[in-house]
Amino acid sequence: MIATVPGRGSLAAHGIEPAGEVHWHPTVSQLYMHTLVRGDGRLAEGGSIVVDTGIHTGRSPKDKFIVREPGSEARIAWGNVNAPVSEEHFEGLRDKVTARLGEGDVYVVDAFAGADPAHRIAVRVVTESPWHALFAKTLFIDPTEDELSRMAPDALVLHTPSVTADPDEDGTRSETFVVLHPSRSEVLIGGTFYAGEIKKSIFTLMNDRLPLEGVFPMHCSANVNDDGEVAVFFGLSGTGKTTLSAEPSRHLIGDDEHGWGSDGVFNVEGGCYAKVIRLSEEAEPEIYGTTRSFGTVLENVVVDEQGVLDLDDDAKTENTRAAYKLERIANALPTKRAGHPRSVVLLTADAFGILPPIARLTRDQALYWFLSGFTAKLAGTEIGVKEPQPTFSAGFGAPFLPQAPTVYARMLGSKLDRHGATVWLVNTGWTGGPFGEGSRMPIKATRALLDAALSGKLDGVEYRTDPTFGFEVPVEVDGVDTALLDPRSTWRDGDAYDRKAGDLARMFRENFTRFADEAGAAVTASGPGAGEPATPA
Repeated sequence: MIATVPGRGSLAAHGIEPAGEVHWHPTVSQLYMHTLVRGDGRLAEGGSIVVDTGIHTGRSPKDKFIVREPGSEARIAWGNVNAPVSEEHFEGLRDKVTARLGEGDVYVVDAFAGADPAHRIAVRVVTESPWHALFAKTLFIDPTEDELSRMAPDALVLHTPSVTADPDEDGTRSETFVVLHPSRSEVLIGGTFYAGEIKKSIFTLMNDRLPLEGVFPMHCSANVNDDGEVAVFFGLSGTGKTTLSAEPSRHLIGDDEHGWGSDGVFNVEGGCYAKVIRLSEEAEPEIYGTTRSFGTVLENVVVDEQGVLDLDDDAKTENTRAAYKLERIANALPTKRAGHPRSVVLLTADAFGILPPIARLTRDQALYWFLSGFTAKLAGTEIGVKEPQPTFSAGFGAPFLPQAPTVYARMLGSKLDRHGATVWLVNTGWTGGPFGEGSRMPIKATRALLDAALSGKLDGVEYRTDPTFGFEVPVEVDGVDTALLDPRSTWRDGDAYDRKAGDLARMFRENFTRFADEAGAAVTASGPGAGEPATPA
């Protein structure tokens, strides 16, 4: 049957004629009930719902495609990140997806992406899975009842995890597919139950659309103090974006996706998607509390027969996740919008133990580190990885950047020039040696350094210039062990530190060769020096 809702149109407009029931904008309770009745999830003590995403416990970046079509072809940076697929193959996959959506019950969620009305889009998610509908309802921004009655979708996600592709027939790499048609603002997802694909697909779409509107899209968290001073935190997974932005003394704007427009910063989302493996109630009480809350979706978290969660158990994956509404964090900013950043923080988890816990960057250094997007992959997290490996992800989110990374770097440079934000590099990784020898940077020290940076306490302190990387490092900060500020002094063997620092500098330069021409001489020259061993201070 075809179900319609006054003011919302019909699924027939999307080529879907469901044989089952259509659940338009269902409530959280309804989605819980349907998920539990179908056996797709379990109720945990405290009220969260626990689901299993099967073999896909993370995103499938090699199975992500962008349709090569006339309306967007010229601006897309084609390559390994943005792999092309033909319109013919897109239509073939779309037929498979809509056919599946026509076979049984479907769930429709209408919501917004973008808290700034001038730059938001109305998103419609149509899925065969009730818990994925709950995820979409949680991660996007709820419309009011009046807005809902008048909404017409600007973007459409057709989500059928049970549908698989035939690589020979559909032009895909495997049975999994995540396909974006930029001009039609349509996304097809199949062959994976990992819910993060839904939110990141819309973020990818926004990363293409917002620059056309003069808005800088950012893979970052953001918060603001009582005086309206905004800080944004760029970083890849595991570097602390969510943890450090949920600072009780500041108001949380959002934990992952933002735009920086003419009026300031705005959240793209209405919820958070936090990594929760080994989450500590003491270190992160507010995020910990969401794992015991009604409405939270927990992916791949271990739960026993009594419904008791074990956040320390990584039996399924290291990438356990919690999806919850932003309002679950007590200090969240209801408007999800604030002014222009005073501070820009670039987060890295350096598993080599080379970088200091904090450094101040010049404007050109900021663009260099932004384009580099450095963090380190740890030994043991992937088969065959026996020691830390550098990860360079441009813009701290290369998989989500449809256009060339230098497009976004230029926008960052323009924002810094206009608004004068101070840029900080913060290492949340290792000190005293590489992973396996040193120890993780104390989170208490990281928070103390960030507090000093964001409050202006570091403006007038003494700095030294790092001999290898060229950035400025404070010599002494109240409340922080001075030894931490000089990474070389924390190593047992200073010569070993010098050699590894030179190695890391060379990795940076080799990676940056692909940006050198477009980034320009000044930005390129602001990177690490000649790669000779660092001279002891």
